[in-house]
Amino acid sequence: MTHDEAMAKLILAGKILVHQGQGDMTRGHVSVRVPGRPDLFLMKPNGIGMEEMTPENVLLTSMDGVAQRGQARQHSEVFIHSEIFKARPDVNCVVHTHPVHLIALSATGRQLRPHCQGGAIFADRLPVFDATMQLIRDSAMGAAVAQALGPHMAVSLKSHGLVMACPSIEEAIVFCVMLEEACRIQLLIEAAGGAAPEYPPDDVALLREAQSAPGMILANFAYLGRLATGAALPPSLAGLPA
Repeated sequence: MTHDEAMAKLILAGKILVHQGQGDMTRGHVSVRVPGRPDLFLMKPNGIGMEEMTPENVLLTSMDGVAQRGQARQHSEVFIHSEIFKARPDVNCVVHTHPVHLIALSATGRQLRPHCQGGAIFADRLPVFDATMQLIRDSAMGAAVAQALGPHMAVSLKSHGLVMACPSIEEAIVFCVMLEEACRIQLLIEAAGGAAPEYPPDDVALLREAQSAPGMILANFAYLGRLATGAALPPSLAGLPA
């Protein structure tokens, strides 16, 4: 992936997150490592919505959380991104949003269960950071979030929001959407009186593997992108001559 491709995917990721209801005015943020420069990352600036990112206003940021290029103000929670990137060389995209249903479920203290596809992916794989509900505004707090995340893809910040950390932008965005939907489904199930017995762990594992297949992730990211931007299907996929 080139620098321009990373920028384009970052901008599209912001549009998708807002379209999927995870915008929360100007407060969410998303970042991606610069291809070929693992010590730098591109990140949404403060003061705008995620759907308002452009190549001109995206910030180029170093691992100390200081913007190297760009005139806009840096998010005070930049340390979520920098500390995870430092702790996890396998991670190339970090997302922090405030999904309504995930926050609600986190406030109950109950764990996510495998009641649906997203639940199968994240059940028993969604640690909770509950040291504070305050913003993560310094490197020590960012490091604590990274420690809570551990080897996982996501960590729930209790009564605050979600942090997703994945090898690719596509995975991070698709899983943000799936995880929020899983939390919504679980809250509905609990409001209806509770769930029937869960499927066996081996069955859950098979579904998790299927839903995490690279081809499915790419197809779903492309679909979410078309939905967010109003883009048409490629001619070959629309059944027209390529």
